[in-house]
Amino acid sequence: MTDGPGPAGPSDGPGPTGRPSDGPGPTRPSGPKRRGRPSRTADTTGPDARTRILEAARTEFAERGYDKTSVRGIAKAAGVDSALVHHYFGTKDEVFAAAIELSFEPALVIPDVLGDGTDGLGERLARYFIAVWENPASRAPLLAIMRSALTHEAAAKVLRGFVLRRLLERVAEALDVPDATFRAELAASHMVGIAMLRYVIRAEPLASADPEKIIEMVAPTLQRYLTEV
Repeated sequence: MTDGPGPAGPSDGPGPTGRPSDGPGPTRPSGPKRRGRPSRTADTTGPDARTRILEAARTEFAERGYDKTSVRGIAKAAGVDSALVHHYFGTKDEVFAAAIELSFEPALVIPDVLGDGTDGLGERLARYFIAVWENPASRAPLLAIMRSALTHEAAAKVLRGFVLRRLLERVAEALDVPDATFRAELAASHMVGIAMLRYVIRAEPLASADPEKIIEMVAPTLQRYLTEV
């Protein structure tokens, strides 16, 4: 009698490719990719990535406003993972505050505004403020910030915190007068009012006035607010 075929099992002979067949090889996992911090590459880390995020945030806030801007949208515009935005800045409010600071650059400019004394302080402050608003690169995000602050309490809170901590307190510290913080707030309210009428509402003739004329007329009032005892 001839024995029939034995039980099926792995073949010891060559497989279809001519190589011995040892069964199926390793396969890549088919499940979803693990989410988390993006890989550290030159494109997603370092100063360039942080700068891209800030620039993207300014653009997003300018075009979409505070409400419609999201951390995910900022990350997409910057070409990074949203985890990296959170790594550098934390929350959306903190990105918003950083975008404001990028427009004003107080650390670089305020020492020059304050100068070596109070003589001419009103003119220097007015010139600095108007120059920031006259610059198209900083005007667009500032417009979005002002509009958002009028309609959204979270945006208003961020703007108040920045103005108080980063701008007015620095100015008030340099003043040797009573009620220095109150005086600095009066000066800021004057300049914010000008910004609202000239750049947001665009009320004429203020909207079309020469910047030098505005500085000339506003500077004495700011000087009085800040220095007159």
